[in-house]
Amino acid sequence: MAEIDARLREDVHQLGELLGSCIRDQRGAAFLDKIERIRKGAKAARRGSAEGARQLTATLDGLGEDELLPVARAFNQFLNLANIAEQYHRIRRRRPDEPVLFEARVLPELLARLKADGHGADSLARQIGRLDIELVLTAHPTEVARRTLIQKYDAIADQLAAQDHNDLLPGERERVRERLQRLIAEAWHTEEIRRVRPTPVDEAKWGFAVIEHSLWCAVPNFLRGVDSALHAATGLHLPLDAAPVRFASWMGGDRDGNPNVTAAVTREVLLLARWMAADLYLRDVDQLAAELSMQEASPALRAQAGDSPEPYRTVLKRLRERLRATRAWAEAALHGELAPPSAVLQDNRELREPLELCFQSLHDCGMGVIANGPLLDCLRRVATFGLFLVRLDIRQDAARHAAALSEITDYLGLGRYADWSEDDRIAFLLRELDNRRPLLPADFRASAETAEVLATCREVAAAPAASLGSYVISMAGSPSDVLAVQLLLKEAGLRRPMRVVPLFETLADLDNAGPAIDRLLGLPGYRARLHGPQEVMIGYSDSAKDAGTTAAAWAQYRAQETLVDICRRHDVELLLFHGRGGTVGRGGGPAHAAILSQPPGSVAGRFRTTEQGEMIRFKFGLPDIAEQNLNLYLAAVLEATLLPPPAPEPAWRDLMDRLAAEGVAAYRAVVREHPQFVPYFRQATPEQELGRLPLGSRPAKRREGGVESLRAIPWIFAWTQTRLMLPAWLGWETALNNAIERGEGERLEQMREQWPFFRTRIDMLEMVLAKADGAIARLYDERLVDAGLRPLGDHLRDLLSQAIRAVLKLTCQSRLLSHSPETLESITVRDTYLDPLHLLQAELLARSRQRENEAGGALEQALLVSVAGIAAGLRNTG
Repeated sequence: MAEIDARLREDVHQLGELLGSCIRDQRGAAFLDKIERIRKGAKAARRGSAEGARQLTATLDGLGEDELLPVARAFNQFLNLANIAEQYHRIRRRRPDEPVLFEARVLPELLARLKADGHGADSLARQIGRLDIELVLTAHPTEVARRTLIQKYDAIADQLAAQDHNDLLPGERERVRERLQRLIAEAWHTEEIRRVRPTPVDEAKWGFAVIEHSLWCAVPNFLRGVDSALHAATGLHLPLDAAPVRFASWMGGDRDGNPNVTAAVTREVLLLARWMAADLYLRDVDQLAAELSMQEASPALRAQAGDSPEPYRTVLKRLRERLRATRAWAEAALHGELAPPSAVLQDNRELREPLELCFQSLHDCGMGVIANGPLLDCLRRVATFGLFLVRLDIRQDAARHAAALSEITDYLGLGRYADWSEDDRIAFLLRELDNRRPLLPADFRASAETAEVLATCREVAAAPAASLGSYVISMAGSPSDVLAVQLLLKEAGLRRPMRVVPLFETLADLDNAGPAIDRLLGLPGYRARLHGPQEVMIGYSDSAKDAGTTAAAWAQYRAQETLVDICRRHDVELLLFHGRGGTVGRGGGPAHAAILSQPPGSVAGRFRTTEQGEMIRFKFGLPDIAEQNLNLYLAAVLEATLLPPPAPEPAWRDLMDRLAAEGVAAYRAVVREHPQFVPYFRQATPEQELGRLPLGSRPAKRREGGVESLRAIPWIFAWTQTRLMLPAWLGWETALNNAIERGEGERLEQMREQWPFFRTRIDMLEMVLAKADGAIARLYDERLVDAGLRPLGDHLRDLLSQAIRAVLKLTCQSRLLSHSPETLESITVRDTYLDPLHLLQAELLARSRQRENEAGGALEQALLVSVAGIAAGLRNTG
């Protein structure tokens, strides 16, 4: 096995040593020795030492009640510090003899391949300039790290960078170490877990903070790199207004099953985004006004600045005043309705034009080297973020729209909309959409739920078009779901087009997506209201929860193929919106491979996807990391557009059909049909406790009930905590083993070698199986599960072993991830810190369940910290 890089190991050791010093200062040397015994016992036990296992168990069993929380905190912090070191290692200074990182060379190498494939310079430049990639930042119900700690972790990464120089003087190196010690002490003495559940506005502010502290810097640097690679390959530059990657958000707009997201919240978040954008641009313009002191200017700039001796400053100071007016208005409007004064910037053009005028003038006057500095960076930000920072999506469940229309039609004496057939619904909706008179009489008094739906539509109608993204309909299944939203928006006064996006989530919905969109596009008048691409959202979370990842992945693939064909037939552009999560069970995994595994034609210069919670932090929390991930997105979308993968062979389709059918049957036989599954799940995992924890603003359940009522994220999060990882692999063990027994192993190997879709699925399956641990899951059973339910746990762990054997056979390995030793080492090295946390968590769960009436206190806090630590150690948790 490859060892972790020596510099990474050195950083991890240093951070651990500094944390140990903090622990010793607070709790004494004896307590630190106890922590070290636990760590060494876990390490020895992992290597098969019975004595190490006994030492680990004995030390943990001997902990006093007052030691549970600090021990959990110690291992939680060790894992977070290891994450920081590993993340920094990806962006650290490279020695001249080290290979260039894949993320840095992926675009130049792709452009060389595209040129060799016959793509001309002009067409490549046009294609990159036209790319439409939108990353939609979403809140995460199980995001456990507090914002204040994230900021301290980022500062620790900065200090790792500060010491990464061989020529530091001893005094300089000591000062860095002192700052590191102070930051780690601050983190150690800060509570890891928030005491109260965050509000949707808190979540939106968290998203804005990622933009302010990372993406604001990363985007112009990323675009400089794209421009440089494009110029090196073609001699052409990226246009000033090019924004191949933009950002949207669901934070403050996603009201599906979250009663805390109201129309008032959406309005507040939209205003906060305008305030934040104005404030960020003010900082840029202040800097530019200080730097652009030049006198020589073009006639166009002189016409704006008059006879000022400092024309650039004159123009920029006017813009600065308008930005101040915009910021002041947005802040005042948060406290009550307030019409914007004339000085408030309303259109992106008003922000862009003064900056472009200065940019062009500098170039015209031979000062291009100045123009291409911070001024160019500011223009790139304007193109990407605009006046509104992120476009806010609205999401609501189809049933809420149907209920609102039922109330309306009942009031009008037309009967209940919910009771009508699909044909009758469509006929009514089309009639009303074409009708100029209002549907709602002035004296209509709606119920609270319908009033909220209508209030949300009024906020959409009142907001500037550029501040909003799409209106997503969860649990959509038919054309009427889309028309219903269009009608409600029309009634609210919306007179401009807005993308109304059906989200197909369950297995049946995915299979019906093609026919539903086909009928929708054929309806009279619908195309006239479309005004752009037909956007369709593909649900990864609920389809996998419904059917298992084997059948869900194939249904998602086939749905996309069908939608591509239907939109081509209707001569309509298609924009697919991928509702991916952080885990394999929710469509997660490396974005580059995932995009390249999509069906041919489904990524035609456009790509929209969700980025959730902790994955936002891991992928975009540091500017250099964000730059790497933006490079991967752009290169993958460009490659999938211009060099799409071949369509699968008919024989591969047939085999995939069989795998999916057998996978869903095996998955549902356990999750839906086994009579003991729900009680076992509730006893063996922290599912019930997760619902009590103040993690995200959204409830863990849509409604009361069994597994079907659980949201996909807590469903997966609970299994991840116990390391069984069941939702990510259940069904594959049966499907793969049956195929191998039928003599189809050679075809499976061929599919893995030649079909990116299948290869990516197997790679993701292998990665999650490497993180799974049946022995850890068994410890939870032994401590928490009734004896009568334990045979089911044994059965599930046997299925896990079968899945591992099938993947090893298919990949011709003796050990999972043998082909990726660095990834394997990264996973296994964390087990030394994870194992004690798992054992502690099982004990804490047992004690917590014995004291059901004792909410809060050190016991619950320790349980929360164990949840946070395991989530940190496994990275992609929900």
